[in-house]
Parts: sequence; C-alpha cells; structure tokens
Amino acid sequence: MSERVIPLIEQRLGPLAPPPAALAATSRIVPNGLLADTLGRPLTDLRISVTDRCNFRCSYCMPKEIFDKDYPYLPHASLLTFEEITRVAKQFVAHGVRKIRLTGGEPLLRKNLEILIEQLAALRTVDGLPLDLTLTTNGALLARKARALKDAGLQRVTVSLDGLDDAVFRQMNDVDFPVAGVLEGIAAAQSVGLGPIKVNMVVKRGTNDQQILPMARHFRGSGITLRFIEYMDVGATNGWRMDEVLPSAEVIQRLHAELPLIQLSPSVAGETAERWGYLGADGRHDPELGEIGVISSVTQAFCRDCNRARLSTEGQLYLCLFATQGHDLRSLIRGQADDAALASAIGHIWQARADRYSELRGSQPADAAGQVRRVEMSYIGG
Repeated sequence: MSERVIPLIEQRLGPLAPPPAALAATSRIVPNGLLADTLGRPLTDLRISVTDRCNFRCSYCMPKEIFDKDYPYLPHASLLTFEEITRVAKQFVAHGVRKIRLTGGEPLLRKNLEILIEQLAALRTVDGLPLDLTLTTNGALLARKARALKDAGLQRVTVSLDGLDDAVFRQMNDVDFPVAGVLEGIAAAQSVGLGPIKVNMVVKRGTNDQQILPMARHFRGSGITLRFIEYMDVGATNGWRMDEVLPSAEVIQRLHAELPLIQLSPSVAGETAERWGYLGADGRHDPELGEIGVISSVTQAFCRDCNRARLSTEGQLYLCLFATQGHDLRSLIRGQADDAALASAIGHIWQARADRYSELRGSQPADAAGQVRRVEMSYIGG
C-alpha cells in the first residue's frame, strides 16, 4: 500500500481577489432579484458556515492528522456575528436568494445558534415569501437541539451518516461516536417536524461502500430521502484518490439489483442530486417507499446549473465548493460600506463568476509543492 502524504499547508483563506472595497466603489448594482453570472446562472442558494470547528474527525473532511488538539482554529473575534451574518444574508436575498443552508464545520457547535435562525427566518424573498431555511449537521447534538431549532424557525435538516454498522461508523467519524446517537437525532428531528429530512452518505470505496444496501433498506419507506455522495477532491488534507471514488452509476446498479428503481425528474432547477424512486408492485414509482438521490460531483459535472454561493464563518465569499480563491466581504461588513455598497459588491462578484471546476477537473495549476490550493470543506461547508 502506498504511503499517504498529507500536505501541511494553510488552505483556509487562499488568495482573496478582487478587493471588495474596489468593487463597492465602482458602478452600483441595485438588487432586483435577477442576478446572473457570465454563464447565465442565477444566484438563488446561499450556504453559510457558522463555525470552522467540528466534533467529528471524518477522514474525507477533517482528518485527525491535521485537525488535532494543536490546530489553530479561528479566534472568536474573526467570526461574523449573528447580526453581521443576517445583514449580509439580507443583501443576498435582495439579489434573488431563496434558500439558505447553515453549515460548518458542525453548525450546532455554534453557541446560541437559535438566535441566528430566528433572525434569518424573519427575512423574506423578493416576492415576499419565507426563505427555505435549512441546516446540515452530523447529528451528534441534534437530539437535544431539535425542538429549539424548530421553534426558532428552522424548516428542515440534512444529516450526514456514512453507515449503519457501528464499527464502520465509528471508524468513519474517528472519534468513536456511536451510530445510535445520530439515529436518535434523526428521530428527534422527525418528531418535531424538521422535514423533509435528507440523509447524506459519502461513499468511499473499500471503506464504507458495503453499507450502501443496509442504508437503503433502513430508510426506504421512512419518509427520509437518502443521498449517496461521491467521495470528493475538496481541499488538500483528505488524501483524496480517484481509486477510492465509487461512481454513482455503480451505486445505482447495486441498489437496483435488490431494490428496483426508476429515475425521477429534478424537483427544482440547479438540483445537485439525481433522483431515483423505488418501484412498487405495479412497476411504477411508489411515493410511500420514497426515493434516493446520487450526487455525482466527480463523475458527472453539474457546473452549468450551479446556483450556489458560500459564505465562510469569517466573511469570505466563495463561488465554488472547489474554489481556489475567495472574496473578503468582512472588510465591507465591518468597514464604512452601507447596505447598498455591500449589495453592489456582491452583485459585481457574482456577475463576474465563470467557475466550472468539475467540468475542468485536473486542469488547475498546482503550486510548488505539487498541490492545487483549494479551500477546505470544513471551512466553507459542503
């Protein structure tokens, strides 16, 4: 077996360009809810990371070799306050954002997160509708927090769960957390109405791919949508190798052999998951049995429909999960810029967007150490 080498390089910020202050000073872009980038992609989805910390050490995201007890997490003063997050989110909503997802690290580690949820839940889209307000969590703290999250205005949750076998799951999270704790959190979320719930499983060949069918059997007919995600080359600390990627097509083949499936149409524009429904006895999709999704970010690029922006916990705006650079909005948020200037800067940044990493995978230039400098998933969320 070849030795795994993990590069010890700072991947949080990367280069920041162009300066938002300069963008704010240029011709003003007034939000009208119809912002589009150079490829005509609208801005409708904002992912907000509220912390760079996590209580798991999953090898594909925050490997223990890097994120140990001495890892320099961001100081609290660097993090955007809830009021700052809400202020910038309001400008994104003015540009057409309809969905906000809170991520991390593990977002439930952020103290008093319910206050932020209340503030975001009060925002309205350009046509006066409530936002689709959701959160992605590893589920470890969900059982104790589900009711408070729901009462604060959160609508639904997505839970990361990489296997039902307890030994496999403990190996994946690398902190010896039992799978029963996550299942308890999912049940609590379901009981308080945080739904429809989605469960995300990152599939890593040779590590947890034997859990595909047990996971499908468990969630089939439960009202919960299980989604299988290809192991991705996000950041540079997870030791990603293509031979550990199990293509979504193979996942579907394995499932279909036991649990017949039929492909379904996308539910919304820009949806990352390809939908497959379970067949009933009549050979048609049975809604009672539910559906699964596959997210093929490695083998099938979906850049052309990407409508998502990502705001890091310290106010850096990234336009792609595989970004090599970000845009420093915090300098505007904490500077003298008013809301109009902040909205205009966001507009200029999105209008100039041309990224399509998954379509061009492998063509990005490496640095002197032979690494492509990309932001880490733990910093901007999945």
